[in-house]
Amino acid sequence: MAFIISAMHGERMEREILEQPSRIAASAARFASGLGEALRGRDFEMVVLAARGSSDNAARYARYLIEVHLGIPVSLAAPSVITRHHGHIRYRNALAIGISQSGAAPDVAEVLEALRTDGHFTVGITNTPGSRLAATAEFTLLLGVGDETSIAATKTYSATLLALYELTRALGADLPASTSHIYSEEWLRTCAAAARETAGPVCRCSPVFCLGRGFGFSTAEEAALKLMECALIPAKAFSTADFHHGPKALAGVNSSIISFDGPQLDLAAQGAEIFEPPLSPASAELKPLWDIPFGQYLALFAARNRGLDPDHARHLRKVTETL
Repeated sequence: MAFIISAMHGERMEREILEQPSRIAASAARFASGLGEALRGRDFEMVVLAARGSSDNAARYARYLIEVHLGIPVSLAAPSVITRHHGHIRYRNALAIGISQSGAAPDVAEVLEALRTDGHFTVGITNTPGSRLAATAEFTLLLGVGDETSIAATKTYSATLLALYELTRALGADLPASTSHIYSEEWLRTCAAAARETAGPVCRCSPVFCLGRGFGFSTAEEAALKLMECALIPAKAFSTADFHHGPKALAGVNSSIISFDGPQLDLAAQGAEIFEPPLSPASAELKPLWDIPFGQYLALFAARNRGLDPDHARHLRKVTETL
């Protein structure tokens, strides 16, 4: 049974969430073959990731995949070191990966330009052919998920996760191919139902925290970003471990925890309301791909509950350019 798109705020965001299973399934084999060919025979001493916003959250996912499965140290670039402070960083035999759905982020492109000038191999991941990032990188992987017109990144974010999973495999990680591990529309229905039940309580709670650890830390960061930009809910993401080093003092009555790291019984005992995504059959490595639709739907339904239109988020544009 196909979804019926709601004729209300966030119609475009909802439609783009619904495109995810077919779009990413159609891209998985292309990602694997393209990255396999580009990286075959190359060895790197480190990986440098440059990104902003949702792409930066995806980069955190890649960091855990690469360090856990390959033992290669990963650095998340601070672009202002290059763009504002004109620093020169002495990387050694690095793979530099720039991630920007629009491909227009000038600071991400400048990081790649600097590393390419120093002789490092550069990869760009973007949804926009002909963009600055695509012109800068030696090899560009196009996400190819079609135009994304809602302010919130949804299908481009999921496709980026998949691309980074396949990039890790192309570098030599012993991970199964993603082609047979992609969710269906049925999973989206499950996530939508859970998010609809969660949205009301989350809108009533303050503060709101998103927790995750390891591979799931990226999902906590992305879910918090979606709640902020779509529903104007001040949500803060933490590593579950870091949360217990102080911020847990705020977890009490009227607070909510959106946990991508299990039930958090100690925080529930403090009075916080705990919400979790539906339990998926995915491996730990692919769980972020399966969990993020819950976070996307939660932001969408919370926005609607508050009378907001996430397709036209306040004070935001689809393409953000920073230096």
